[in-house]
Amino acid sequence: MTSTGVARGASASSRTLQDFYGLESLYSTEELLIRDSVREFVRAELVPHVGQWWSEGSFPADLPRRFGALGILGVTLPERFGGSGASHTAYGLLNRELEYADSGLRSFVSVQSSLVMYPIDAFGSEALRSAWLPRLASGEVVGCFGLTEPDAGSDPGAMRTRCRRVGDEWVLTGVKRWITNGSLAQLAVVWARDEDGGTVRGFVVETDRDGFRAHDVKTKASMRASVTSELYLDEVVVPAAACLAVEGLRGPLSCLNQARYGIAWGVLGAGFACLEEAAAYVEDRPSFGAPLAGKQLVQAALADMLGELTKGSLLAFHLGRLKDGGQDTPARVSLAKRDNVRAALGVARAARDLLGGNGITTEYSAIRHMLNLESVATYEGTDTVHTLILGREITGRSAF
Repeated sequence: MTSTGVARGASASSRTLQDFYGLESLYSTEELLIRDSVREFVRAELVPHVGQWWSEGSFPADLPRRFGALGILGVTLPERFGGSGASHTAYGLLNRELEYADSGLRSFVSVQSSLVMYPIDAFGSEALRSAWLPRLASGEVVGCFGLTEPDAGSDPGAMRTRCRRVGDEWVLTGVKRWITNGSLAQLAVVWARDEDGGTVRGFVVETDRDGFRAHDVKTKASMRASVTSELYLDEVVVPAAACLAVEGLRGPLSCLNQARYGIAWGVLGAGFACLEEAAAYVEDRPSFGAPLAGKQLVQAALADMLGELTKGSLLAFHLGRLKDGGQDTPARVSLAKRDNVRAALGVARAARDLLGGNGITTEYSAIRHMLNLESVATYEGTDTVHTLILGREITGRSAF
């Protein structure tokens, strides 16, 4: 046996590849139970079907409640609000398992947990928390996060959506774009700039209010198993109690930091799915009288893929422990989001190449993961934005 426990000349198992540096022993019993329950569900219920959902551009309507029944929506929140009080590391692990199937499915859970439930828990009143968090945790209610606008993606400070106070109510007007879950949602966390003082404020908005509309973006070549929408708010009236207790960009940026953390874990799942598919393919594919797996350049590509994903796994694990200890700074999260997305996208592209002509068909998952990851590299902060965040951390100077 080799030092990794894999017999010479034999292909490594999925578990060996995903735990090449033996992190398994460092997770708690609860973390492993959560991961394994999600893994079983994903492999049995999602992986066999997600390629068809992606090709059709559909997101099954029953998935929110199924995710809720599995207990993965808002898993880090207190039990009284429908969560499990689990660690942030456990949340990271379940994101990795979900994205093994598809980035769009992980994105749903990420939005529901990190971008909707988190701000309600962190900045909402007790009444808002009690009214919405249990229903969001069960999947009875779907949420969306309205920050990005047609002309304000990486620059939320250029936000045009406006809010104005009228007595005991707020009136919201504006347009949001690239909103995951938009047309599915019964509840939206919407960020707007106060007409009076220019302060950015967050609101919990029921989507059936007068003046609220959502239209889906239908021209996507990425994230097709996920719903992406534009939101239109035309004089939408909400009670003052719907306003979150946070002012300025600190509110939405703190939410993005939660989502970026989950992405740093999630993309590893897509990467490992591509690595495993490529390794199995080259073992069975003959070329010049021998399996592709015996060719030096093929083995070099597989080795590079394993190396990048293993480094990403170590990075995500330690970031999880830092976050559990309250030491996850925005710059640390930016490094993990940026570098792990780079790694996963590089692995997906390499896997697509190893599959040759078959790699461009959706009969295999590599091209689907590759196209999805192009979106993941853009949302929740582009690669460039995270690079500049790190540059500012190093030099003390902002280059935005």
